Amino acid sequence: MPLDHRRLRGPEESQPPALWAAAAAEDEEDGEGAGAVPRDPCALRPLFARAGLLSQAQGSAYVELGSGTKVLCAAWGPREAAEPGPGRLLCEFRRAPFAGRGARSRPGAAAEREAEREAAAALREALEPAVRLGRYPRARLAVSALLLQDGGSALAAAVSAAALALADAGVEMYDLAVGCALCRPAAPAAAWMLQPAEPEERRAAARLTLALLPALNQVSAVLGGGRGGPPEDWAQALRLGLDGCHRQYPVLRQSLLRAAQRRDAAAAAAATSA
Repeated sequence: MPLDHRRLRGPEESQPPALWAAAAAEDEEDGEGAGAVPRDPCALRPLFARAGLLSQAQGSAYVELGSGTKVLCAAWGPREAAEPGPGRLLCEFRRAPFAGRGARSRPGAAAEREAEREAAAALREALEPAVRLGRYPRARLAVSALLLQDGGSALAAAVSAAALALADAGVEMYDLAVGCALCRPAAPAAAWMLQPAEPEERRAAARLTLALLPALNQVSAVLGGGRGGPPEDWAQALRLGLDGCHRQYPVLRQSLLRAAQRRDAAAAAAATSA
């Protein structure tokens, strides 16, 4: 019988893809477990920040952490509000469908919407003390954060990116709000860790996210919970988080300065060509 050369010969046996996915997950867990090289709990992960990326928004910023977390923020305002009173800050937090690894709940599910609402409320709590809302009566300021990839410490990265986007939009602020996340492993006598990755957050016994206005040395928000030990241990975590915020502050300021320089150079080039 002649062979049909238009068809590719498949393997004699086949295995379901879920088998290989489970094996990869086991290898990943092994790599994160006893064989993984322990990192310094006081060490910050590499931070990349860039302001002024989106032309469709008045202000924008992108923040990426060394753990893989990527956040894109856009800011608009001030816009006139219908109701009288002081200015209002509207915050939105959304997760991209591809943000997390592994199985994901159905897009638009009640649990996911509730988690996004809680993150948006936390974002607003951290940013409001940094914005001079009294200078914008009967106005609304809006900031939207999109989590592109969740590698851990996502809310802290969103706080920093959102503050950077508001400053890039020209909103009057007391200072940039800098976010920093910490977690404490479930092991007895474990130390608090700065900027945990997603696997570290998943296995943590306690979590903490704080926002700081470094120039004023004022804490704008403290969010967290879990079994973190006695009050002295929580105080130690706060001191470690404050130090992490101060160390990230120059990177954010420099990215904002570079964005202003690019904007001035573009305006000068446009005036010269005209």
